[in-house]
Amino acid sequence: MSRRVHARETASKESDQSPLFGTVAIVGFPNVGKSTLINRLTASRQAVVHETPGVTRDRKELVCEWNGKRFLLIDTGGVDIVDPSPLTRSIADQARAAVAEADLVLFVTDARAGITPGDEELAAILRAARKPVFLLANKIDDPSRDVDALEFHRLGLGDPVPLSGLHGHGTGDLLDEIVARLPGGGRVEVSPDAIQVAILGRPNVGKSSLLNALLGQERVIVSDKPGTTRDAIDTILERGDRTFVLVDTAGLRRKRRQRQGIDYYSELRALEAAERADVALVLVDAAEGVVEQDLSVIDTARKAHCATIVVLSKWDIGTVDLADVRRRLEPRLRQRPPLVAVSAHTGRGVARLLDHVERLFDKHTARIGTGQLNRFLGELREARQPPARGGRRLNLLYGTQIQVRPPRFRLFVNDPGLVTRDYGYWVENQLRERFDLAGVPVIIDFARR
Repeated sequence: MSRRVHARETASKESDQSPLFGTVAIVGFPNVGKSTLINRLTASRQAVVHETPGVTRDRKELVCEWNGKRFLLIDTGGVDIVDPSPLTRSIADQARAAVAEADLVLFVTDARAGITPGDEELAAILRAARKPVFLLANKIDDPSRDVDALEFHRLGLGDPVPLSGLHGHGTGDLLDEIVARLPGGGRVEVSPDAIQVAILGRPNVGKSSLLNALLGQERVIVSDKPGTTRDAIDTILERGDRTFVLVDTAGLRRKRRQRQGIDYYSELRALEAAERADVALVLVDAAEGVVEQDLSVIDTARKAHCATIVVLSKWDIGTVDLADVRRRLEPRLRQRPPLVAVSAHTGRGVARLLDHVERLFDKHTARIGTGQLNRFLGELREARQPPARGGRRLNLLYGTQIQVRPPRFRLFVNDPGLVTRDYGYWVENQLRERFDLAGVPVIIDFARR
């Protein structure tokens, strides 16, 4: 089946399908302020910013709008050519990929530090790429210091632009220049009907490996070191007539409230990704089996109202039995999510995983007819005597579905105060079983007629 892959940040499901004006990549040495500039240009806080060098690793794509024109802005990790570590080389490869697909490149330098050997190496790469480049002398917070940018002429990339990503000095003029130089044609924005899929799990369970396997390419950095992914990375996959927005996220840890700095902001992005997702793939490491932390992540997906699939990853090196995992999970998971075993390394089960996602999304967005729902309520009245209190017994009168994505039902009763927690859960479980909603969040409002 044909598939096309591209990536961008999708701010909401209400985005239109207007074409973007072009693509702009931001590159630079570590800690020159690229992510701060991204947040300034997009008027958002989408990029994680911290004083620690090397916070950004994967390339992250966001939509920027200026004077009615929207374009794609790509944040990349700091490029240190001489660092021999595998992680740094992967970051550099991601930045090169961003430059290759961009119409325009913003080369960010630190005006306070002056020209560094890393700047000279990057400048040589950009000259060879033969892409239009804006050379930015960042961190000039005082306009009277604009002359500090002049030394960057030596890089041979044209006139340097003095600016401050932190305070906004010069960024408006920069945006004017960007939209004037872009070609005016590009990708179409994601449809609101796209299936939003968040890949969740504790650190080092194989989330990034699974995303790359689904895409058939190295879209995000994979490392044995836990915590490699620090941001929520959106990638759009077109498969047949369906569009998926796949979101790789940072690992969710226990005792989340005690996290500080980079870990705190990374996990916050992961939770936000779950909030806007339709389907959550919660990964469990088959080499370790189910642990309490996995159950916590599954509960996070439920609270975010995601339809959920539990993915037993690393199946090629797994030692647990699928039936045993299912027996452990089912009594403790209210949504009864389906369980799928995959191996990103061998490819086993990966292709079928998107089929599972499609089926679950269709249930997540389906409507149950009012007549069908009320016949079901009639059967409930016969199957179990409703609770009573103070001489009054609960009476299920009628109901209707009032929302999809996730499905929400309003059941009218004679007195909502008579609904007990046990009875409410029983109705939810019966509804899920009757209409094949395993793994789908079901919201029931008991309302007075």
